Amino acid sequence: MSFIANAWNDERIRHVIIQIMVILAVFSAIAWLVGNVVGNFAALNKNFGFDFLSLPAGYDINQSLIDYNNRDSHFRASFVGLLNTLLVAAIGIVFATILGVILGILRLSQNWLARNVTYWYVEFSRNVPVLLQILLWHGILINTMPAPRQAHNFFSDSMFVANRGLYIPEPQALTGFSWVYLAIIVGLVGAFMWRRYAIITQERTGKILPRLLPCAILVLGLPVVVFILMGSPLHFSFPVLRGFNFQGGIHVLPELVALTFALSVYTAAFIAEIVRAGILSVHKGQREAAEALGLKPNFVMNMVILPQARRVIIPPLTSQYLNLTKNSSLAIAIGYMDLVATLGGITLNQTGREIEAMILVMAVYLSISLSISLLMNWYNHRARLVER
Repeated sequence: MSFIANAWNDERIRHVIIQIMVILAVFSAIAWLVGNVVGNFAALNKNFGFDFLSLPAGYDINQSLIDYNNRDSHFRASFVGLLNTLLVAAIGIVFATILGVILGILRLSQNWLARNVTYWYVEFSRNVPVLLQILLWHGILINTMPAPRQAHNFFSDSMFVANRGLYIPEPQALTGFSWVYLAIIVGLVGAFMWRRYAIITQERTGKILPRLLPCAILVLGLPVVVFILMGSPLHFSFPVLRGFNFQGGIHVLPELVALTFALSVYTAAFIAEIVRAGILSVHKGQREAAEALGLKPNFVMNMVILPQARRVIIPPLTSQYLNLTKNSSLAIAIGYMDLVATLGGITLNQTGREIEAMILVMAVYLSISLSISLLMNWYNHRARLVER
């Protein structure tokens, strides 16, 4: 007993014992849950497995980024839903970030109108449930836009807006367009290397090299030159009204537009407050010193304030990206076929594999969230202040 008492009084040994006890308790709870599920499955004469993914899906999906028909398997239908989820998340994150940064800067503007309009936008957006905003924007698009026969057209009848969605020309690559792809890759790599060289040069010598113009020439100018030299190897398929709907081109569903717009507007309100807090965390002496050197206000914000505010902005910004990705699961409310609507909805109901379907849905969302967190943690590590 004295040995046990002495071991318990040792802080390091006590911590190890407590951790072992917690681990045993967690694994015991998991084993109990698994055993309970297996017992219930046996009582219901049901088997646990994922063989249902190879069965024919038997249902259509209103938007597919890859080839799909109702004779394909549940696995392919789930993959189509996953791509639709990733599409909403990617577009929403980009739009929400751009809008949030702009609104965060306007919240600190000296202009009374811009500052107060932004304030009321932020307060309204973040205090109204996102599901209501999704339903609101979807209802506006469906009920205010005209039917396809009376669709609004833009750019010489090449783009149409109707209550069934947005119809835009579809680019189709011809022979030789692979060189344009190569030029785009070379331009992106060159722009990254030039920007890095300009930053290193400024840190070492104080000399400021132009960044925007050379990067624009590499990213935009080089592909355009190659595109012209290759004889413009690109063809467009334009939408044409045939019967009661349009044929050809790219059809952007109103559900996709409403969902992406609502998530972007909602998340941008939170990002705006994060950006505002990050800017306010930078000591006012930094701005005063930059202005004393004769720097223009936009240069002060882009080159002095925001780079220092990033270390405060990035960690909570990661949480908003995760929230936007998870909130995309509300797409089922307006009939947008994402991962929840396919694998967690129709596939689940058709096959009766509730546990397996939900495990897969949760595993996919967990993987996406961990990937976003890993990427943002890497960027946060790159953006941290380095002491000299």
